[in-house]
Amino acid sequence: MAKGGKKAAAAARAAANRLLADNRQARHQYEILETLETGIELVGTEVKSIRAGKANLRDGFCLIRNGELQLMNVHISPHSHAGSYFNHDPLRTRKLLAHRREIDKLRGQLDQKGLALIPLNLHLKGSWIKITIGLGKGRKLHDKRAAEKEKQVRKEVKAAIARY
Repeated sequence: MAKGGKKAAAAARAAANRLLADNRQARHQYEILETLETGIELVGTEVKSIRAGKANLRDGFCLIRNGELQLMNVHISPHSHAGSYFNHDPLRTRKLLAHRREIDKLRGQLDQKGLALIPLNLHLKGSWIKITIGLGKGRKLHDKRAAEKEKQVRKEVKAAIARY
């Protein structure tokens, strides 16, 4: 196999595993203790909108109701090339697909005070759309400042090493 074939295969793999939407604010607002990759139950127009980059995870959260993991308050814009009858409700509740033991484990951890399930990102895995959710503990203002300062120090150290 030629070198071009390896590069093409790597490019195809990267395209099959690309990030569709990211919740950057979640990592600032919460200290993420654990992550879980789950499937998400979508209708056709939602899939087309997500692939077009029309999803917003900023205000989203997850709940466990009736033994099911549900994604709440995530805005997926209606598809532009579908009629209003066939389109979806942008803020509808969506079911997340996870194994029973994973849901039970999350339920046990959510019983602790101050923990929440937050959507971190939507991404493609092959042809499937997956969502990464994180179990997070809310940060106080002084924690946010300390994290920002630590991030700045790491950035400066990295830049200093690169100069020499």
